Amino acid sequence: MLGSTHGTLTTTSRPARVVACGERPGPAVHGMAAPGPEDTDVSGRPLCSPVPDLDRFFRPEAVAVIGASETEGRPNTGITRQLIAWAGRVGARVHPVHPTRTTVFGLPCHASLRDLPEQIDLAVLLVGDPAPVLEELREYKVKFAVVFASGFAETGDEGAAAQARLAAALQGTGIRMLGPNTNLNAFEHFRDDLDGPAIALITQSGHQGRPVFALQELGIRLSHWAPTGNEADLECADFISYFATRPEVGAIAAYIEGLKDGRAFLLAADRAARNKVPVVAVKVGRTETGARTAATHTGKLTGADDVVDAAIRQFGVIRVNGLDELQDTAALLARARPPRATGVAVYSISGGTGAHFADLATAAGLELPALSMARQRQLHQWIPGYLSVANPIDNGGHPVGDWRGRKILDALLSDPSIGILVCPITGPFPPMSDKLAQDLVDAAETTDKLICVVWGSPVGTEAAYRTTLLGSSRVATFRTFANCITAIRAYLDHHRFTTGYRSPFDDAPRRPSPSARKAEPLLRPGEQLSEHAAKQLLRAYGIRVPREQLVTSAAAAVRAAALVGYPIVVKASGPQLAHKSELGLVKIGLTSASQVRDAYRELADIARYEQLPLDGILICQMVGRGVEMAVGITHDRLFGPTVTVGLGGVLVEVLDDTAVRVPPFGEDHARAMIGELRGRALLSGVRGAPPADVDALVETVLRVQRMALELDDGLAELDINPLVVLERGQGAVALDALAFCRP
Repeated sequence: MLGSTHGTLTTTSRPARVVACGERPGPAVHGMAAPGPEDTDVSGRPLCSPVPDLDRFFRPEAVAVIGASETEGRPNTGITRQLIAWAGRVGARVHPVHPTRTTVFGLPCHASLRDLPEQIDLAVLLVGDPAPVLEELREYKVKFAVVFASGFAETGDEGAAAQARLAAALQGTGIRMLGPNTNLNAFEHFRDDLDGPAIALITQSGHQGRPVFALQELGIRLSHWAPTGNEADLECADFISYFATRPEVGAIAAYIEGLKDGRAFLLAADRAARNKVPVVAVKVGRTETGARTAATHTGKLTGADDVVDAAIRQFGVIRVNGLDELQDTAALLARARPPRATGVAVYSISGGTGAHFADLATAAGLELPALSMARQRQLHQWIPGYLSVANPIDNGGHPVGDWRGRKILDALLSDPSIGILVCPITGPFPPMSDKLAQDLVDAAETTDKLICVVWGSPVGTEAAYRTTLLGSSRVATFRTFANCITAIRAYLDHHRFTTGYRSPFDDAPRRPSPSARKAEPLLRPGEQLSEHAAKQLLRAYGIRVPREQLVTSAAAAVRAAALVGYPIVVKASGPQLAHKSELGLVKIGLTSASQVRDAYRELADIARYEQLPLDGILICQMVGRGVEMAVGITHDRLFGPTVTVGLGGVLVEVLDDTAVRVPPFGEDHARAMIGELRGRALLSGVRGAPPADVDALVETVLRVQRMALELDDGLAELDINPLVVLERGQGAVALDALAFCRP
């Protein structure tokens, strides 16, 4: 665990933060008008969002506690006491409100809101039915309200309806509400004796933030905690947007059960990426059980996890699995300087320890470069020659009685290929481990490279750990190999991602293309299009399809074959045909007029027997061999249209080798999708096959993305399978396509 009281693992100056669409946050955010045409993409979804002005929420001048109590044993009493203590720490004036009390904890108590002596920034509602109070708050122009009451969307349909009514009561009031079903985490006692960049915490389940909050006891600064509850109004995305603009915030840590609005979350993550503020999140719902539990707890949608995972990674959100990973990764990212090099050096007092860590690190994708022979000779001045110092570096026992230990560390840190030094200490071995810890701390004071220590002792009370390592502001200390590796990988990934980051929202199409005007008349509401009609959609967007003609007689089929050119593929085309080959409705490699005539009659007979309506028989060009891929559009209930690419043909359902992105995205993400596939090597050429035209595949993915955005109102799903990617330079051809239109 990172331990520090001064937070100087990071640079002291921080870049200016981007706010939103060129605007500064301020009170005008309340009741802001809907985005105009230039602020939405071609699908009508927003391309920017305002940063809510939450300054007066976290640092109000005047607070009203409605339903305040001092009767011991009552829940409201404990809440009132904590709010008064918190207000004292942030310099706010508290005004208790209760119809039958004259004082609460020595403060004057007011019978109603109309009796309050000043304008209120924050109203805390300790009442069972908050809706009438919210209506009353409108009159007094209160900026923020907190609703603790439960019994809303987390309880089922009836509670969801009550929550919807609560949200409706806020419309037009200018009030921003936290809750319902929230808690007191925002009003905790934050240590003010810690400095350096801080972690801002967001949790949809308050208890899940406790491990991160406890980092303060190890010297890690926390600046805010937003317990978002059911998110009837203020949601996770609002707090990410706000925290990403705060100069004191070095990283945002989040525990997320469900996303209220997929686009809002991506816009918030985009703002964090623009500002180079890392967002580390535990997102539950990976499994059906987890998703069901999350929906029950928060009353929000939990999107299909592969889409959620791809979408948040697309905008740089670092997803971790456990709360221990959340605290360790957020702590490192909040405080460490940008890397000067990506190479990791592993330095240990045991060859076995070094080998074990190196195995795990390499498997996780970290680079452990072999040190140069000149560097190894230098290290062997202080390390016995029979020990390996190539990387991992085995010192055989860190020097205790002289200066050699620092010489070793300084030599490693001066190597230009090394940006991170990791020292795994599996257990205390005084005085060697004590001296090693002190040398690491001293070396860290002289370098801007990252030094990480894994203190593996289960006891954790040793002075080398509690005092030396945790007392250092420059050493990142972990308790497990896995968490150290996870944090380092996230650290490198984050800086790699944000270097030169360009928001895809900046380049998103805002107006329909000529292709959209060609395609829209082809859509048939509520229907599945025939292959022929689906291919017309593809043609409208410049996606290559085989030469083909749709015919309705055997004679026309023969004439069409002569025009298309032999060899020929003959296929039935109709609005209800999804798996033509399984019904015998595809004939391949026909080379004569008689074969074409016979194939036409056979396919027509099968369709009549199966009672399948046809719009005709397709006479198609037979395309040469290539790599069969699949590209498609589906609709996610949180994020809207999504684009998927994967291995195609019969393998698409067997191997389930796909990658998905949420539009808008650029060419870099289209290429990254292909790079994620397990079968990507097929595109490079295997067993003597020539390399495939990956550029053509990327272009097809981007054209399908444009279609997904422009036809979102009418096109529910699209499946191009197979898309044959030909030899490099020869393009890609969509041999078949399915399209389903929205009702």
